[in-house]
Amino acid sequence: MNGLRVVPTWSHGQERLYVCRKDGRNIAWYDREAGRVNILSEDRRADILETLGPFLTGPVTVGPPPVPTPAELARLTLHPDDDLAPNRPGEALLIALDRDPGPARRLRPDPRRRALEAERTTGEILDRLDGAGWHTLHSLPLPGGDRVHHLAIGPAGLFAVHSLYARKQRVLVADPLLTLGRRSPDPLLRRVRADADRASHALTAEVRPVLALVGPSDVRLTTTPREVRVLRDAELAGLARQGGVLKPADVEALHAMARDRRTWTSGG
Repeated sequence: MNGLRVVPTWSHGQERLYVCRKDGRNIAWYDREAGRVNILSEDRRADILETLGPFLTGPVTVGPPPVPTPAELARLTLHPDDDLAPNRPGEALLIALDRDPGPARRLRPDPRRRALEAERTTGEILDRLDGAGWHTLHSLPLPGGDRVHHLAIGPAGLFAVHSLYARKQRVLVADPLLTLGRRSPDPLLRRVRADADRASHALTAEVRPVLALVGPSDVRLTTTPREVRVLRDAELAGLARQGGVLKPADVEALHAMARDRRTWTSGG
């Protein structure tokens, strides 16, 4: 057995058969109507096709998810309410603080303001990559009230970046747990992976997870985290120095899709 299983689901009104690992992460899906198997993990191609074997009907095309079609690009003509490109870093937090600023005096700093500082710091760094052929979107809504803090799209691929305020604190990463200062360990890396996975499904493209630590005094990793890149805020600009994966046209097409609110809220 290769440890994979098939899970049927519906996305955008069409049935898809997802191939999942033991930890629940989807690494491929079969679109019967299109006769195509879309693979996110090329190194598992043989295992994926073996698992899907009993479900395949007729000839199929196998490969990475295709770049959005011209018809999909027509969605560039967006109603302002559906265009997420104007979102500021921490947009959701800004709205929440405006609606409920909290008491004028409190014993401890409002954690929302620290989270906002982290997202602003990360967002400003990622926005500066624009001149290198990148686009960054902020505070992208996911069903259920969750959100992707930042989505960076550029020649090196797509990255879902989660910001964490760690100013002058020690950080210990023991996948999936993260310990910040003297706080109790938190399985944060599971959420970071899950957000990237959900972004992959929405965009039908591989999205890699990144955890951005803002201002830590020290970072220690017991082992290399599975799939998640853990970076200090000062290291984020290094994403632009990675090898090219996407052509400029691909970057623009994926940005057009990602900025449309309906991409994130119409299912999948």
